[in-house]
Amino acid sequence: MQLPFHTLDVFTTERFGGNALAVVLEADGLTPSRMQMIAREFNISETVFVLKASSPGHSARVRIFTPGAEVPFAGHPTVGAAALLAGLRTQGGDGERDAIVVLEQEIGVVRVGVRLKPRQAAFAEFDAPRLAVSDGEPAHIDQLAAALDLSPSDIGFESHRPMRYQAGNGFALVPIATLAAIGRARVVAHHWSAALGGGNIIGAYLYTRQTVGVGAAFHARMFAPAVGIAEDPATGSAAVCLAAAIHRFDKPADGLRRCVIEQGYEMGRPSLIELALDIRRGELASARIGGHAVRVMSGVIEV
Repeated sequence: MQLPFHTLDVFTTERFGGNALAVVLEADGLTPSRMQMIAREFNISETVFVLKASSPGHSARVRIFTPGAEVPFAGHPTVGAAALLAGLRTQGGDGERDAIVVLEQEIGVVRVGVRLKPRQAAFAEFDAPRLAVSDGEPAHIDQLAAALDLSPSDIGFESHRPMRYQAGNGFALVPIATLAAIGRARVVAHHWSAALGGGNIIGAYLYTRQTVGVGAAFHARMFAPAVGIAEDPATGSAAVCLAAAIHRFDKPADGLRRCVIEQGYEMGRPSLIELALDIRRGELASARIGGHAVRVMSGVIEV
């Protein structure tokens, strides 16, 4: 059996930047164990498998795998898969086109708006299917610092302090004082489990207010060795959790608040995630994730 696949770079307008994604089409005949093997073979942050939708009003059902595990939801697979499916569905059209792609994910149904322009990277955005909620107390700062090869004084800035959040995927959010400190961070394996193992946490999301680009509001890194991701170039699902931290610690006024998160710079894969917070009566009503995606390769897999 031969299955078509495409790869895309997501949260970037340039090939060979952003976060690489593989999308395998016509995957209904694959077992979950086979999907996991294929994801391990691609060995990038995530691989999406596209299946027939269970509802005729939906575009597709998708399953998302890291090299080590299936996840119920992820940001860059949602953006990339929707951009690809919209492009394939409308290929041959001239001029700017808008499309709605409705994806059935393990977390639920996710509606994605896609904007297609000739000779430009597609842009896709979606409302997070689940807002982040607190997921218990984080490890002590000394433990977090040891797991990340940092000093305790490197952790925290302004009112921001470490938190654990769950929004389909769970993350330990670790605010870092400076750009220099976040650049030094690395996984220290023999301290990792004590500080960041167990529960629903799949990785540590580090962020700082200091940035490389003048248009960005935060600089981020994400480590998830437990699911086979040494470091992720762009993490949309963690950005959903960051929205909760921004709401908690920065207390933005009511209205739509937009910001850009830069990630992947330490890996040579610069990525830009657009995050929008809708604040109503002091509460976080929704979080929206957006970004570009550009196609890189296509082919067939012999299964």
